[in-house]
Amino acid sequence: MKVPAELLDRMLQDFAPEDPLRHRVRLVLAALPVDVQRDFSDDPRFCITKLHLHRGVGSKLYMALPSPDGNASRCVALKPRLSDCDETFGLYVIAHELAHAFLRNGPWGAIHDREEAADALAADWGFPRPDTRS
Repeated sequence: MKVPAELLDRMLQDFAPEDPLRHRVRLVLAALPVDVQRDFSDDPRFCITKLHLHRGVGSKLYMALPSPDGNASRCVALKPRLSDCDETFGLYVIAHELAHAFLRNGPWGAIHDREEAADALAADWGFPRPDTRS
């Protein structure tokens, strides 16, 4: 059963409705398997936010402390430039970061390197790493 649109939209509450990055994140979320969407929507420790970068200062990101049972925050923080970079690349990066959250920065099947695991899972979801060589 598909996750209701309002649950997907609730995951995007940190983004302004007119934000192009919100649209890109929504495209990726909608393409994810239902079990992944449910995993995210049912977890109060999961969030997606946009980094607010300040020239010469960096950014601040407030994340929840680990819960008493040891579960860490599953915060996906995205850079603003993902809204205006090449769309294929931007969607891949968003899917890659969501894959890290789904895998809880761990392995996927026989792939133990967490970066390779996130890449492989993002590709499995339909967002392969684009060839950026010119």
